[in-house]
Amino acid sequence: MKTSQLVEQILKKKSFLCIGLDVDLNKVPKHLLDKEDPIFEFNKAIIDATHHLAVAYKPNIAFYEAYGITGWTSLAKTIEYLNINYPEIFTIADAKRGDIGNTSTMYAKAFFEDLEFDSITIAPYMGKDSVEPFLAFEDKHTIVLALTSNQGAFDFQTKNTEGKELYKQVLEISKSWENSENLMYVVGATKAEYFSEIRKIVPDSFLLVPGVGAQGGNLKDVCTYGLNDQIGLLINSSRGIIYASDTKDYAAAAAAKALELQKEMEVILEKR
Repeated sequence: MKTSQLVEQILKKKSFLCIGLDVDLNKVPKHLLDKEDPIFEFNKAIIDATHHLAVAYKPNIAFYEAYGITGWTSLAKTIEYLNINYPEIFTIADAKRGDIGNTSTMYAKAFFEDLEFDSITIAPYMGKDSVEPFLAFEDKHTIVLALTSNQGAFDFQTKNTEGKELYKQVLEISKSWENSENLMYVVGATKAEYFSEIRKIVPDSFLLVPGVGAQGGNLKDVCTYGLNDQIGLLINSSRGIIYASDTKDYAAAAAAKALELQKEMEVILEKR
């Protein structure tokens, strides 16, 4: 998917909401456990109830790998369902891959060609030759971890080396990589005070922003410092939406939570 198509969808839906499909069978409504594929049934209901409010869905791959081949099958069915029924939706494989070149190429083939995701999250620690294989795929996006929302982010990402924080160096160096126009970046909502500095380095890039809601991030603060001329933000919410209820009304409850965020986004966009 081209970035322009994503922007078009954002403006049409008045939303830049991404919903994380992090399915834990210990948390889904108990009646689904009797289904042949409870993970897919859960995802399908959430998607059908919220697709008009969200512009992206982000399955965290660990939540599928944990269930072995059945989890992987559920993931494939979920993405196929999205691609067939809601092709305007931007899909993100939250896989946090990152390895030497040949291995990265195989990861890219798995997620971009086999599963047909639009994008994938990547850990950039191994540098240029571990990321460029993902960037080589046309109309696919590579979302680099820049400044994450977890407490451990301060262990390395904000360390000052040679007068500049490491996350800033990652942002700056990544712009020199081949096909860097296909880069997006993960920036945690709990680090809202950093957004103005990040926008000085990557003013035009999309930022995937986890941490709004359950992790304590503030949507208004993120938008104040993070919005650009093309919106440039995908705000992710996972647990706060998909686990709004653990009874048979779970899809409707998820839609209600998604609507709350979408309405906040609509007000923010109108004020722009």
